[in-house]
Amino acid sequence: MKRLSLSQQKSLTGYMFTLPFIIGFILFFLAPFIQSVIFSLNHLRIVTGGYELTFNNFDNFRHALMVDTSFLPTFTQTLLNMLLDVPAIIFFSFFAALLLNQKFKGRLIARSIFFLPVILSSGVIAGLEATDYMSNLMNEAANATAGFLAGPALTEFLLQMKIPRELLLYVVNVVERIPQIIRASGIQILIFLAGLQSISPSLYEAARVEGASPWQTFWMITIPVMSPTILANVVYSIIDSFLASNNELVGYIRSTAFGGAGFGIGTAMGVLYFAAIAVILAVVVGIISRYVVYQD
Repeated sequence: MKRLSLSQQKSLTGYMFTLPFIIGFILFFLAPFIQSVIFSLNHLRIVTGGYELTFNNFDNFRHALMVDTSFLPTFTQTLLNMLLDVPAIIFFSFFAALLLNQKFKGRLIARSIFFLPVILSSGVIAGLEATDYMSNLMNEAANATAGFLAGPALTEFLLQMKIPRELLLYVVNVVERIPQIIRASGIQILIFLAGLQSISPSLYEAARVEGASPWQTFWMITIPVMSPTILANVVYSIIDSFLASNNELVGYIRSTAFGGAGFGIGTAMGVLYFAAIAVILAVVVGIISRYVVYQD
């Protein structure tokens, strides 16, 4: 029996690692996705005993892009929110993971507190919050506080520091969305924390022996070693942003499919949304992968 080379063994390990996802994709996702594409190219009419499809070419896509007056603005706003939130989520979660990776009393409790947003953003808790009067008051108070922090005082202060206007607007918008950013950072903090704990202490010891400062070790060791984890968190954050329960576009597509213009048009909107997500992920992964450092 021919022995596998080292590169072949690594390739086989990679395929074995992704095999559960590939099987799950084929069994649970591929068939519904193909059916969705078929529905998007047809007019679906509910009849006795099931449904009836009438092929109408790309009329559903044409209606979604050219006739529907709400789809494109909602779609554009969703993309802008993603571009605004993902960098802030990555920065906040990485900074929080760096703090939680330090040795201090009560570290376990602090980690639990930072993971609470994941529990609070779960479907059951989110549903309870939506009908809870006190939770709504707390959310309004948090939004009001964020609005106060991002108000004229902060804007005037940043203008005096000669910060570029584009960066100023980004900072103000991020401050306004602090509650949402914190709630969306729980999983990313855990992933970053696991990546930080996997870095060999010998790398930092060798750097200290060579006289490197903490700032130099951060940029020359921590960031390169963590670059694959950063890429994984960026991909996760983009997908999570696009599929969040409070995503207005997801809600609009659902209402269109089941209570609006028809299931075919709603499915066409979903296919367009999926295609946009795939393109954005391909571009982001292609750009960031150039700077990712993989250790042998």
